Amino acid sequence: MLSTKLVVGNWKMHGRVSDNAALLAALVAGLPPSDALRVGVCVPFPYLAQAQAVLAATSVRWGAQDISAHLQGAYTGEVSASMAAEFGAAYAIVGHSERRSYHAESDALVAEKTLRALEAGLTPIVCVGETDAARAAGSTEAVVGGQLRAVLSVLSDEQAARIVVAYEPVWAIGTGKSASAAQAQQVHAFLRSVLAEKSTAAAAGVAVLYGGSVNAANAAELFGAADIDGGLIGGASLKAADFLAVCAAARASAGA
Repeated sequence: MLSTKLVVGNWKMHGRVSDNAALLAALVAGLPPSDALRVGVCVPFPYLAQAQAVLAATSVRWGAQDISAHLQGAYTGEVSASMAAEFGAAYAIVGHSERRSYHAESDALVAEKTLRALEAGLTPIVCVGETDAARAAGSTEAVVGGQLRAVLSVLSDEQAARIVVAYEPVWAIGTGKSASAAQAQQVHAFLRSVLAEKSTAAAAGVAVLYGGSVNAANAAELFGAADIDGGLIGGASLKAADFLAVCAAARASAGA
């Protein structure tokens, strides 16, 4: 377990300029200074400029929910990592299950996006997770291990130590069902062992987050597990009170 927790909100395809302003202002006002907690929000591309304007002078970082595997070129509709970086983005989510499912993103494509993020100075939040069917078949470790190893295989040891990993069981995303702390801990410990195959620095320094219906009610138990370093938060990040409660649970679990 890392001494500092990381909590990142994923707004998905939600937001309006006025609503965003109120949400971000409430987050800034409600987050006390803490060396034990890092907080970020990953917003839709059109709102990166707004996030930068509101958050630049605060401790809250911002990021994108996806980036292109291409540097530039004739790729209509794509947004490059360097473009996100120009708006001060700190993070980029890559390989979210919704991208893998709805846009048929392969492990190889996720690995390429991870590289592009690192090259642009962004911290990629690499998502891995299994479906309900895969869990029922006893294939969880094979699935998430394969997803993570595909990314690590294209990274240097130094690059591997600069990523964030998010375990998001597909069956728990947006369903209201969350993995128990024991279930999540088992997978997180396994993912840390996969990082250790790459380098000791990656195993020791990479934050492994949990995502999947995290809320104020279950955050404290989840974040108290030995290998859960924080959370990638979906629905609960859209309401300031809920997100602040999750952040408070993370801060408390870090002993601050």
